[in-house]
Amino acid sequence: MGYRKIGKIIGKIMILEGILMLAPLLVAVIYKEELRNVLAFAIPIVALIGLGFLLKNLKPPKEPLYQKEGFALVAIAWIVMALFGAIPFVINKDIPHYADACFEIMSGFTTTGASIVADISVLSHSTLFWRSFSHWIGGMGILVFVLIFIPESNDGSSMHLLRAESPGPQVGKIVSKMKVTTRILYLIYLGLTVLEVAILMFDKPIIGYEKDKFFISLLTTFGSAGTGGFGCVPSSIELFSPFSQYVVATFLILFGANFSLYYLILIGKVKDVLRSQEIRAYLLIFITAVLFVFISLITRMEQIPQTYTKEEAFRHSYFQVASIMTTTGYSTTDFNLWPTLGITTLISIMFIGGMAGSTAGGLKVSRVIIAFKGAFLNIRRLINPRAVGKTKFEGKTLEEKTTNDVFALITMYFFLLILVVLLLSFDPINGQTVTVVSDAGTYTVTHGFMSNFSGTIACMFNIGPGLEAVGPYASYAGYGVFSKIVLTFTMLIGRLEILPVLILFNPKTWKKG
Repeated sequence: MGYRKIGKIIGKIMILEGILMLAPLLVAVIYKEELRNVLAFAIPIVALIGLGFLLKNLKPPKEPLYQKEGFALVAIAWIVMALFGAIPFVINKDIPHYADACFEIMSGFTTTGASIVADISVLSHSTLFWRSFSHWIGGMGILVFVLIFIPESNDGSSMHLLRAESPGPQVGKIVSKMKVTTRILYLIYLGLTVLEVAILMFDKPIIGYEKDKFFISLLTTFGSAGTGGFGCVPSSIELFSPFSQYVVATFLILFGANFSLYYLILIGKVKDVLRSQEIRAYLLIFITAVLFVFISLITRMEQIPQTYTKEEAFRHSYFQVASIMTTTGYSTTDFNLWPTLGITTLISIMFIGGMAGSTAGGLKVSRVIIAFKGAFLNIRRLINPRAVGKTKFEGKTLEEKTTNDVFALITMYFFLLILVVLLLSFDPINGQTVTVVSDAGTYTVTHGFMSNFSGTIACMFNIGPGLEAVGPYASYAGYGVFSKIVLTFTMLIGRLEILPVLILFNPKTWKKG
């Protein structure tokens, strides 16, 4: 095990996090916040850069970074980022308990958006910025960003890191050099981010937040770009104008698409994009889900406490499907009270998620396609054992190992889902009544199986809000410390797609030889 090599890269990551923390520190200064808010970021910045330089100066032997080390390194990097990233919340007392702070920042970095903060209006501007900025940092991946600065290697080290962190079954270079690939990805990411901020600035400000128009536009875009979902004003996106809601929803769909497709568009290969099976399936699932939710709202309006016009019903359908399918978790209304068809549709697309190579979570559309094709191939073989079938995806014949890996990952996800729901069932909050205040009024729900089940799905697939007691107008604050720790690791496992975390905690990983 290359401990020194791992330590050296972790040191670079710590320095990077310290540099990134200068942004919320600047926000604290600009908004003339209390000294403790400035120190909340200044102290961890000094600690991160100091410790980072000590680790960075390690001199590892010239050995390649093997796959198991690359996977373990990615998991360590995310844990270190969260452990230090939580410190400002504790120092400025916005989130005084460290376990809660770790939950919140892990939710930020993993772009989950699940929160233990019941009222975000009490948070400082610097805390709000750091929460949302963590979405933008974690959206493309911490190691993807670091790869820009790590020298290109000939031993495959960079690819091991990218495969361990990037979501989806297909990870590769879009150009010959990995460093150039990561730069292109981040330029596309940055370009879309700037474009969304600019469009949102054209709209009128939210009443009561006129002075914070740019701040709100920027933080909302951070959440959109990373498909995270932390709100910066009460009630998530409900207070935004219809224009802004349509804009945010549309950008969510854009950020939920494979970034490699944007590169193909930029170099003029539009036909290759149109031939992509995954983008066609992605848009078909999205349109179908919007249609199902819209039909459920206009035909079952009497079953819900909210009253929508047809335009509002369509807008909420369009927005919530975009938000849930891209695993963002923003909300414009309390979908917790929607008809069964609407809720069932949202739960279904929670599992699917966005495209591979995007900032979205979930199983990924490509895996769903491969799984269905693999299942039908097995059925054909059962009917005709002599048939020689092949699974094709994006015009290429897939190896049987690829299909088996997809089935294995899906199986691990569902075993983990059952385990986490079981662990949450021990929490004392089960059976208690929770009061929810939303656009539909004030109502009570009992924290039970559906809260635990939907909350686990929301954390595992990095969505954020679940249903009932952890719905869009509620929070995870009621859970005990043990449950919060479990859900914190569930978010990490979901973001890194299980294997890096399992490899990290496997004793064989750390044995010599």
